[in-house]
Amino acid sequence: MRPGGMPSSLAVGDVTPAVLAIGRPDFPNILIDTLRGQAGVGHCMVFALNRAGGATCLLDAGNIPIGGDLGAAYAGQFHESDPNRDTLFEGEGGGPIMLPAFAPRMYGARYRKIFFQDSGIIDKCATAIWAGDSCFYVNFYRIAAQGRFTTAQRERLQAIAPAISASVARHFQSKATPEPSLAELFATRAPLASLTPREQEVCRRILAGFSSEAISQGLGISLHSTLTYRKRAYQRLGISSQGELFAIVLQLLTRSLN
Repeated sequence: MRPGGMPSSLAVGDVTPAVLAIGRPDFPNILIDTLRGQAGVGHCMVFALNRAGGATCLLDAGNIPIGGDLGAAYAGQFHESDPNRDTLFEGEGGGPIMLPAFAPRMYGARYRKIFFQDSGIIDKCATAIWAGDSCFYVNFYRIAAQGRFTTAQRERLQAIAPAISASVARHFQSKATPEPSLAELFATRAPLASLTPREQEVCRRILAGFSSEAISQGLGISLHSTLTYRKRAYQRLGISSQGELFAIVLQLLTRSLN
């Protein structure tokens, strides 16, 4: 297990672009590009559900031409007949959850026509996370031209679901830009706050995808010094890789949602 109880098998670094895009206008595009590359997702929609029973479509990105209409229809009334609804509200206050898949026949006739037949959707996976009073419900779709999700793609979605749901919730909850958000985590939250200022600067640039050489140039220090700061930082944190560093940051983001 990694720090914070995150499984070591989770390749969280693979969704780094989406996490670093939190709060930016291009977040939807980067999110769908990340999902396409990681698990062959064709379309992504995000809904915010609240305890009072309301729903709002927050994000509609991908290859379904009538996605906007689907979002409006779901938020307007069909969220009330979603088979996942009970699971969503039973999971209130917990961490990210991967929701069960339902065959189209499990839905009502009108729901089936609008959300499967008219749209061309043939497969769906979903995850959700509660942040305060809102449940962020993230749906991943594939249409007929793509075929159904493969077993490997479903497993990949399950692996990255915690990172994706936490990123979506953080983006829509705070609208914070990524760099100040990271800076705040490093300045105030253990174990990141235990690092020296220079170690924090190096680690933040590692998270942004900079090479050791680029970090050296950006900070005006030697490559040897950069590698030394990285080694010391990793030792303090009890980790050995960029992926484990990313896992710590993701865990802190997830905890701060509730």
